Amino acid sequence: MHRSKLDLTVWFWTIYLVSNDKRGRSALSISEILDLNYRTAWRLLHKIRHAMSERDSNYQLSGFVEMDDAYFGAPRPNTDGRGTTKAKVAIALSTDTKGNPLYAKMMVIEAVSTKEISRTAEEYIKKGSTIFSDGHSSYKRLKENYVHKYQNFYESDNKEFLKWLHVIIGNAKTYIMGTYHSLDGGFLQSYLDEFCYRFNRRFNPKQLFVRLLNACVFGTHYVVPEPSA
Repeated sequence: MHRSKLDLTVWFWTIYLVSNDKRGRSALSISEILDLNYRTAWRLLHKIRHAMSERDSNYQLSGFVEMDDAYFGAPRPNTDGRGTTKAKVAIALSTDTKGNPLYAKMMVIEAVSTKEISRTAEEYIKKGSTIFSDGHSSYKRLKENYVHKYQNFYESDNKEFLKWLHVIIGNAKTYIMGTYHSLDGGFLQSYLDEFCYRFNRRFNPKQLFVRLLNACVFGTHYVVPEPSA
């Protein structure tokens, strides 16, 4: 809100509308409801998502953590698998002792590589935690700082292995495409941050407005980058 020319009531209404719709709000929706210029609504939402991201960056996952990678967006022709030209995302999900999901983190990465998977783990997961992954070679270095357990996903008969992680990946794709339909790949991280912020607070929906307002008030000033052409 630093040096904002908008009335605080516009900020509060936007935060309220975002927090009270589990599907999220698009810039078009906000601009129509609050009678705002589309670009103004777009910037408002990105500032709010930045506050969400900052708040979730204050903690790391621990205990039992599942890790995998996924792909978002449309690929170029004749590309698929881990060599796809889709946006690549690393996902980490902490679970309780029964395998039920607790908290999620998602990071856009340059490639599904040992370097990028290790970077994601170091940022998102406390050292010493137990990480479950598939048998891809990019995850093998995790054993240096974590207890690493893995299975070859395509050969395993264990249908429960990484089950909830894959459910959440599917939900994230549905959430993004259902609300925003299409998006600039350069801002994919902000949409993933919003999805995770909501997911991590799913048990306290009535507190979401107050908590999000607090995150926006105490968040750092953020200059929204220009969208790509």
